[in-house]
Amino acid sequence: MTTLTIHTIESAPEGSKPLLEGSVKAFGMLPNLHGVLASSPQILEAYQVLHKLFTESSFDAEELTVVWQAINVEHGCNYCVPAHTGIAHSMKVDPALTEALRNQEAMPTAKLQALLDMTLIIVRNRGHVSEEELAAFYAAGYGEQQVLEIILALSQKVISNYSNHIANTPVDAPFKDFAWTKTK
Repeated sequence: MTTLTIHTIESAPEGSKPLLEGSVKAFGMLPNLHGVLASSPQILEAYQVLHKLFTESSFDAEELTVVWQAINVEHGCNYCVPAHTGIAHSMKVDPALTEALRNQEAMPTAKLQALLDMTLIIVRNRGHVSEEELAAFYAAGYGEQQVLEIILALSQKVISNYSNHIANTPVDAPFKDFAWTKTK
């Protein structure tokens, strides 16, 4: 198994130390993912900025969860699926929605299903989306802004999912109860 260093604030490169201190302030702990990303202050900063920007997008808590978890599950990220399950719980997202995403089941509403479908189309087809697929997404109540915001989330998730695959990042203690492994 491949692994990368999981830095502490003390062991991190100088450029990462203030970013890690910010992580501790924001989360009350240093997430292992942030410790991994700290080897490159640039990728850690990029990840944190993309995360902030996506949380400030037009999506509500359920929609943020659908996009994040669709990508996490599709990429088979054993670190991010549990972490975003915990995050969804903290955002008061219905646990039934989170479980449906984790188990690759249908969404509870047509609009959330359209969001899930578009996210997976973008991921699986590397951004190649047909006119019909785009029209179906728009008919569900979304627009161009949301297409681009899915790409924003995908940018964030590529950083975390791929880094976690290479690092074999251990799940943080607060999320161990939400452990997950891809089955489909």
